[in-house]
Amino acid sequence: MRHQRFHGRYESGGRECNWPGCEEAGEFRAPGGRPSGFDGPGDYRWFCLAHVREFNSGYDYFEGMEAEEIFRAQSPLHGWETETRAFRADAGVDGTPNWANFSDPLEAISSRARAHVKRRQADIRAQNRFTAEERRALEVLGLESDIDRKTLRARYTRLLRQYHPDHNGGDHSHSPRLQTVVEAYQLLRKAAAFA
Repeated sequence: MRHQRFHGRYESGGRECNWPGCEEAGEFRAPGGRPSGFDGPGDYRWFCLAHVREFNSGYDYFEGMEAEEIFRAQSPLHGWETETRAFRADAGVDGTPNWANFSDPLEAISSRARAHVKRRQADIRAQNRFTAEERRALEVLGLESDIDRKTLRARYTRLLRQYHPDHNGGDHSHSPRLQTVVEAYQLLRKAAAFA
């Protein structure tokens, strides 16, 4: 391994110093015209040791910034304003864990994840209680897949009263809707989920 006398020296590979009129090897990099950002590391200028020292002595990182931008960049929290998704209280799993109940933070996080997986599996089981045709019938009645037989019957009774001509002064304009409600109920009352 070859030790470099100066930290930050790169093999020039034939690259010349960017200082006007200098023909030395450009072995030290300095910030270029385009700063680093989302689309990459930015541009570099390459100088010899004497000229990189001269460049650094006059370099101003804050040049062109307003006072508020400078204050923000100098803050020890700069760049840490956003929380990692997994540690946010609204991470989509549940509320913030009670850290005192866990000896290890990873244990708290995995506990939250296990609880989320259990809830998700329960939701999937609830969805799989009914066939695709039965789920369409639930939509007709405006019900979710976590219903019981009593809720089904109550919803059917309410819709019957709403659409039946005897409850609407003999108005038969709701007959097609009434027919779909009756068919949906007849299908759902025989569903295996209620057996």
